Amino acid sequence: MDLLDGLNPQQREAVTADPGPVLVLAGPGSGKTRVLAHRVAYLIRHLGAQPRQIVAVTFTNKAAREMQGRVVALVDDRQAAARISLGTFHALCARFLRRDGARLGLPPSFVIYDESDQESVARQAIKDAGHDPRQYPPSRVRNAISSAKNELIAPEDYPATTAFGEIVRRIFPLYEGLLRQNNALDFDDLLVWTVRLLRGHDDLRLLYQQRFRHLLVDEFQDTNTVQYELLRLLTPAGRDVFAVGDPDQSIYRWRGADVRNVQRFQNDFPDHRLILLEQNYRSTQFILDVAMAVIDRQPGRTRKNLFTGRGDGDLIVFHEAYDEDDEAAYVLETIALLARQGVEPRGCAVMYRTNAQSRALEEAFLRAHLPYRLVGAQRFYGRREIKDLIAYLRLVHNPADEVSLLRILNTPPRGLGAKTVETLLAEARRRQVPLGVLLLGLGRGAVPAPADLSARAAAAVAHFGASLETWRAAAQAAGLIGVFDRIVQDTGYRAFLDDGSDEGLDRWENVLELRGLAAEDPELSLAAFLEQVALVSDQDTLTDDVNAPVLLTLHAAKGLEFPAVLIVGLDEGLLPHYRSLDDSEAMAEERRLLYVGVTRAQDRLFLVRAFRRHSFGSGGMTEPSRFLDDLPADRLEGAPWPTRARAAYDRQTRWEPAAAAVPPAPRFRAGMRVAHAAFGEGVVLESLLDREDEIVSIQFAGGVKRLAASLAPLDVIDDQASLDPRRGAA
Repeated sequence: MDLLDGLNPQQREAVTADPGPVLVLAGPGSGKTRVLAHRVAYLIRHLGAQPRQIVAVTFTNKAAREMQGRVVALVDDRQAAARISLGTFHALCARFLRRDGARLGLPPSFVIYDESDQESVARQAIKDAGHDPRQYPPSRVRNAISSAKNELIAPEDYPATTAFGEIVRRIFPLYEGLLRQNNALDFDDLLVWTVRLLRGHDDLRLLYQQRFRHLLVDEFQDTNTVQYELLRLLTPAGRDVFAVGDPDQSIYRWRGADVRNVQRFQNDFPDHRLILLEQNYRSTQFILDVAMAVIDRQPGRTRKNLFTGRGDGDLIVFHEAYDEDDEAAYVLETIALLARQGVEPRGCAVMYRTNAQSRALEEAFLRAHLPYRLVGAQRFYGRREIKDLIAYLRLVHNPADEVSLLRILNTPPRGLGAKTVETLLAEARRRQVPLGVLLLGLGRGAVPAPADLSARAAAAVAHFGASLETWRAAAQAAGLIGVFDRIVQDTGYRAFLDDGSDEGLDRWENVLELRGLAAEDPELSLAAFLEQVALVSDQDTLTDDVNAPVLLTLHAAKGLEFPAVLIVGLDEGLLPHYRSLDDSEAMAEERRLLYVGVTRAQDRLFLVRAFRRHSFGSGGMTEPSRFLDDLPADRLEGAPWPTRARAAYDRQTRWEPAAAAVPPAPRFRAGMRVAHAAFGEGVVLESLLDREDEIVSIQFAGGVKRLAASLAPLDVIDDQASLDPRRGAA
């Protein structure tokens, strides 16, 4: 077969480019995987390259397998294709280190630790440094160390610019020592040690450069600092390096991806050839016009004029719902309408910015008895943090619920190991009472602790039993929201989840979503809420081959395509996300995220926002996403844009002018003297507004605590103290 058959002029230019540095900026749906596979086949069939001289780097094993299959078909020689070094960065580096890592004192039998193993090592390193893992969560420490490794920062060079940074600086070398002690590398080490190997051994670097004469890199915009350094070390000036990517689709900054590597490539290889792939084979022209309108507002980029041979297509639909439930109802109605028009349910994708947004959507599907699939995330009620809090509530409602009790007895950690649990279970069996009832007795002091328990374990168990008694009383006196807030506060659950990582923040947002659900009906009892949740969450997991719509985050949508796409939550604070509002680089990534979502659509695109949301402050009012102002009115169905959304927001603010015009004021000020039921009296050091909540830092006798004002039982003793710095410092 002719390798150039079926390729457009830009694709042919890329495939047949002379050996040397080539940068291909490939628009969405422009056939970049096809170009990469054809380029590999062209090197072998027309430029005389030996398969063993070719390295092709992808970011996922799935992409590697797909490319391998295409290359096999194109060269018609499975054995030749197998000799190509094709795989992820980590897989290739592991191969290098197995072969030559002994030069760095690394035995070829080293093991590779996954995230769970790494957290265990981090926990031990924290203890070895004399710190409490409950105060410095292992996941947060591990993330900090991982970020340093991705920037090629050695333990001795770790920049301690904050108090937490100083803790990480002490733990980092201990963490590394434990890895060496166990003859282990973490995922980041695979890259870092390979860079160290190539930098420190000129003969080996020259050997690799001579062997790997042709280097191809997919998804180049997602490379980080250490990955780019690897490419630079393997590719001397003038050598054949073929990089394919799209800076407009760089959405993994939180993983360390650095879109500036595209510019670095252009600077490091000034004689490079730049090729743009602009013909789109996926979407209609109206969809591409909207995508370009969004991304063209991004400064400092190489513009691509996306075009297609598929015609203009249908106008893009904008819809404004009243709230998240109405938004979900609109989604279901739209999918039903599309089905009547011949679009299969599996061809419809609903995309959103955060996992917490799936709750209202999932419940709408379940109420309607319609199947759905989730991509890249657990179902809302199957997520760890949601199951934890529901288990707490179930235990409050029914202390005999042993399944719930065993789930949360040591969550967050209370120092109650397996041996302690076995002892408690044996005692409960001996007394012939449920374990929860035994703990209540221990909490009241009415039952002596089992003799086999250590004093520390006995105290922890008694404290849990007393807390359970308190929560049961709160459920009677303060209702569902009262007991929910008391559990979160007493257990320190926010600090347990929110470890400073994006994942921790996402998990905390899921908790707030659950709280918002509980708060929707002030008259809802704990028993009724648990029954409602049980009916919703007791669903069989659907298999992937079910003909059902897909629910997924915009991050998870990368690399996928669907006949119809509905993007919900186009509100300020969601898209763009509130965490990006004060960070220009993060805001740029939010814009790219919307661009990625829009360009997943093949035929139909629906953009949806909600008038108000229960999880938002100021009465739940929302403001239309700033990105909506960039859309071309002649590509949208309905009133000219942005009149429709802005007019709706103006109506909203006129209805409740006080809530919209007056920003929330903090209740607490530095220097105030306050009292807390558990921590005693203290002095406010700082108070910061965090969305709808107020986070207060207080100096108590036992140390500084950061508390959420909406959850913490704080009483003001003296609100004038802040006027007298000497009293505030007392």
